[in-house]
Amino acid sequence: MMTVGQTAMSHPSLAGMVKAVDAKISREALHMRFTANAEKFLLSYLELLMKRTARTEGINPDALAPFNRVHIFDSSSWDIDPELKALLPGSGGGASDANCKLQAGYEYKTGTLGFFVVTEGIKPDQAYSLELVNHVQKGDLTLEDLGYFKLRKFQLLSEKGAFFLSRLLVGTSVFDAQTNKEINLGAMLRGIKDDVLELNVTIGAKEHLPCRLVALRVPEQVANARRRRLRKESKKKGRTPSQIHLALCDWTIFVTNAPAEILPLNVIRSLYRLRWQIELIFKQLKSVLRIHRSNTGIEHRLICELYGKLIMAVIIHSIHAHLNMEMLSTKGMEVSFDKLYKRIQERAFTLMQNMIVSVAKALNKFLREINKLAVSCIKYRQRSRKTTLELLELANDFKAY
Repeated sequence: MMTVGQTAMSHPSLAGMVKAVDAKISREALHMRFTANAEKFLLSYLELLMKRTARTEGINPDALAPFNRVHIFDSSSWDIDPELKALLPGSGGGASDANCKLQAGYEYKTGTLGFFVVTEGIKPDQAYSLELVNHVQKGDLTLEDLGYFKLRKFQLLSEKGAFFLSRLLVGTSVFDAQTNKEINLGAMLRGIKDDVLELNVTIGAKEHLPCRLVALRVPEQVANARRRRLRKESKKKGRTPSQIHLALCDWTIFVTNAPAEILPLNVIRSLYRLRWQIELIFKQLKSVLRIHRSNTGIEHRLICELYGKLIMAVIIHSIHAHLNMEMLSTKGMEVSFDKLYKRIQERAFTLMQNMIVSVAKALNKFLREINKLAVSCIKYRQRSRKTTLELLELANDFKAY
């Protein structure tokens, strides 16, 4: 009910759940089954499932070959019933009193979900940033947005022998690696006529962390859109954006500890675009599995529902990873997890009903449909719009940016 069942229901109310399973159980009796033990059971199963679905083989385009794994980290949050503000407090004020945040990790090469952690919405990503180091091993690469920018984390990753690729947080001190003199990036970039700047630097007034800085000029329309967004966000906070910040909108500035031999200049932009994969995953978690929808202000029921939906997400991505590898190796085509989520949702109610009769027979019947699902979920190829994998392969073919 918490996994396949919820996938089949738009609004899984207690009454709807009872009716769906056609079992001799009352709404009240079902309510009593959402307990601390039920919550622990589902969490244990989620963690076990992620370990069992972890893969060692996956796609390995030349651009990613130097890295053992490519981790993409991000979070998503949503408001919940105000009755749960003691458990998962929100920001309050004009925002919600209760808010749930989900930290997640996705490993791109194997296509598997690495971890989920539920936290209170009031906790900023940067406060969780150091925890991400625990999911990384020597030779791995991490990609995150600016919300996770933390110099101490970058130091720990370097000490592990892992690599990071991040945008530079405006206001971070940057020093020339040879002279140790602080660099005025705004002034330096204003004097650059080329579209690319690459420097060996150290970052952080105290840390002086060695890394490469790569600045890539963006199209004028992109820069102007950034400035409009920056002014709008600053106005909401009662601030005026600095001239340096406005000038830096002309550039996308990256920092990385990966040497040019394993992370060439021409690959950086396309590789960083991989970060959007996890945004697409959150889109499916919300639009198909509806992790942000709940009809309860009861703690254990909310968490049970959430863990059940996440279990289903891990199962779907495990299926996707298998199908994608098979289709790439046999037909050179990719499988869309956007389409796969929807195809599985369409079959979820029938699957749930069959599982009530016999789990083994239901799964055998479902597994026989897998190859049909793969064919119906192939990504369409468009000449004007390359897939992420195609962009990576193209980027690696060029010798210079």
